[in-house]
Amino acid sequence: MKKLILMGRVAAGKTTLMQRLKGEQISYCKTQYVYYTDTIIDTPGEYTENGELAAALALYTYEADIVGLLIASDYPYNPFPPCCTSSCNREVIGIVTGIDKSEGNPDRVENWLRLAGCKTVFRISSITGEGIRDIIEYLDDGKDKSTKGETA
Repeated sequence: MKKLILMGRVAAGKTTLMQRLKGEQISYCKTQYVYYTDTIIDTPGEYTENGELAAALALYTYEADIVGLLIASDYPYNPFPPCCTSSCNREVIGIVTGIDKSEGNPDRVENWLRLAGCKTVFRISSITGEGIRDIIEYLDDGKDKSTKGETA
């Protein structure tokens, strides 16, 4: 399985997704530091939100095979600038979290991730499990199992 690093704002669903991917019981746990497992690197949301800490994320990508940018479906704005993935020397996928939220807008968030440069975007709910199997299969064999696939 390829190693995935999860990046996104506070409460984007990074730790919950990590727990779901590893088959653990979901429980709230505030990530205070970069947390390494055998297949996943979970980063604190503050690293994405704070420009002084954000530079450290680039260094952590060297430890992973794939970078996952996460945005919750109910976010009011895009935390990632356009074309930001072009500065990464790893494959970058987008992950729309919380697609089960009634106030969410997964289409808008997927568009933001594609503007950031993500060619492959997954839509998931760590609570219901929707889309989780697609990410696992993608990490296992690298084939595109996203709900939307590539764009022209």
